[in-house]
Amino acid sequence: MKTPRFATTPLLAALLALTLAAPARADDDFDSDVQPAAAAAAGGAAAASDPRYVWDLSTLFKDDAAWEAERQALLAEAPKLAALREGFGRDAASLRAALDRLSAVSQRLRRLWTYASALASTDNRSARHQERNGQARAAWGQIGSATAWVDGALRALGPERIEAFLRAEPGLERHRVRLQEVQRLARHQLTPEAETALATLAPTMGATTQIRTLLVTTDIEWPTITVDGQPVKVDNIGYQRLRAHPDRAVRQQAFDAFFKTHARFQGSLGAALAQRVELGVANARLRQHPSAVAASLAGDAIPESVYRTLVAETNKALPTLHRYFKLRQRLLKLPDLAYHDVYPDIVTPPRRYTPQDAAELTLASVAPLGAAYQKQLREALAARTMHVYPAPGKSSGAYQSGVYGQVPLIFLNHQDTFDSVSTYTHEWGHGMHTLQANGAQPFETAGYPLFLAEIAAFTHELLLADHMQKTAKTREERIFYLGEAIERIRGAFFRQAMFAEFELATHDAVQRGEALSGTRMTRQFCELLRKYHGADAGVMRIDPVVCTEWAYIPHFHRPFYVYQYATSMAAATHFTQQLLTGSPQARDTYLGILRSGGSRHPVPLLKDAGLDMDSPRPYQALARHMERLMDELEALLPANPA
Repeated sequence: MKTPRFATTPLLAALLALTLAAPARADDDFDSDVQPAAAAAAGGAAAASDPRYVWDLSTLFKDDAAWEAERQALLAEAPKLAALREGFGRDAASLRAALDRLSAVSQRLRRLWTYASALASTDNRSARHQERNGQARAAWGQIGSATAWVDGALRALGPERIEAFLRAEPGLERHRVRLQEVQRLARHQLTPEAETALATLAPTMGATTQIRTLLVTTDIEWPTITVDGQPVKVDNIGYQRLRAHPDRAVRQQAFDAFFKTHARFQGSLGAALAQRVELGVANARLRQHPSAVAASLAGDAIPESVYRTLVAETNKALPTLHRYFKLRQRLLKLPDLAYHDVYPDIVTPPRRYTPQDAAELTLASVAPLGAAYQKQLREALAARTMHVYPAPGKSSGAYQSGVYGQVPLIFLNHQDTFDSVSTYTHEWGHGMHTLQANGAQPFETAGYPLFLAEIAAFTHELLLADHMQKTAKTREERIFYLGEAIERIRGAFFRQAMFAEFELATHDAVQRGEALSGTRMTRQFCELLRKYHGADAGVMRIDPVVCTEWAYIPHFHRPFYVYQYATSMAAATHFTQQLLTGSPQARDTYLGILRSGGSRHPVPLLKDAGLDMDSPRPYQALARHMERLMDELEALLPANPA
């Protein structure tokens, strides 16, 4: 899990991110929500409780009592950190001592939060888990408030004095990036008093996000439909299963039930999202950014043009997406195509995939990254840091989280499908990125931006896809794996770019002084659904009921987040194609990116590695790659299908 940065103090940045964020990768379609899961769908209750599949959090805290003791100890740190303001930066040695202390507290807070959030995600029904999460957020708030003065004090030192201190005190080197970033973002900082006020208010800023989560997971009464003679509740997990049902009538019934329920609550859900959008616009104005998207991207020095180039190039590539939909219609042998036909398998999956299968396939597929990489991954897989199967009250989807110096936690909802294998390898792409960065960087620069994080995860996925295509034993297997590879591009690139365009539309509207409502969001989202899916050209039918799908996407409460899935899929395609040549130089270049952590801004880092994300080329290359995959798939099909 990687959280976005804000133009404020590091502790407040972490607080805001943790308060407002969804998991870094909510599920293998990148758009699910927390939900009650019945049990381990494939493995059953016994598998869900198998120690091999349940993480051991004792490496973080022995028990809840130890966690509570640490929370109290951290709260006691707040006045001590506030007292550092007196004499702060009087010389290089004292500056280093103060920054080292702030880093140490930040690491401890991260450990506190990781334990609380990990427990909460395994059972959202637990009031104690919710309370512990609230206590962790409050601790971040108190520490953030006590240290909100730091950036202002660093700015006051000035760049010349900072550089003199760096030359005089070698121990400050680990803080160089932090010191330079404060100067870079200086004009977007507020007065110390204003920063303190915002830090104090930060725990309340994500309130609507939490309200939305509780609404869709505990308060809404989801409808039940009859499938194969059995009642099935169409909540999030029921919808995700039924949307891939082989019976088209069942799929349509599930879509109608699910999105009509969202429509009943679109006023409340729209108000919650509108507040989050308004918060982003207000933040941009307070900090003197030209737009909300510019404010969001500023922390990682990503030009706004990268975002807008992605959206523009995706629109140009829509004929490639429409070609895929027509191919999907042909493979499913349907007279026409509707939105509820996007998810079913185009051919029967070749088999089921256990977590052990996922581990073995992941290890085999990352061979192009070298023997040392495989060895490190094998050792990480042996640690008890995964929570694998669904369980009652468990959040849906998947994410990676953890603390510096330890094997990351990997959260999954394994269904024994190939999608689950892709999710497994995706999250271990994050995990290996973390281990590579931690091994090469100090804590202060080990944390990498999401703009790089998803590249590592998608590179794992693309290597897996290549491995499965090369090892397929039958024509049907090859068709299946090619179809899966194309579908991953649709979901990770085109779908996320559509979401990114929706976020631009909502924020731009508020910035113009216009009001948002659930009804307006439904109308805006419907226009995008029709454009991306070729409704006016007869490619796909978009029924009005599905236009409330925006209310189903939790990532919209973490604005300007999902575009990085799309940019990362384009970047991962570039690096995977280089890695598959077997070039040691290509491997070293790629691993160098992982090991850089957060020591450099991502766009120039990638440019030095031969990839300019501010140009149309990466997105055009991805579209060409998708075209080639469809060429291969069509070549395997009979000339005159029945």
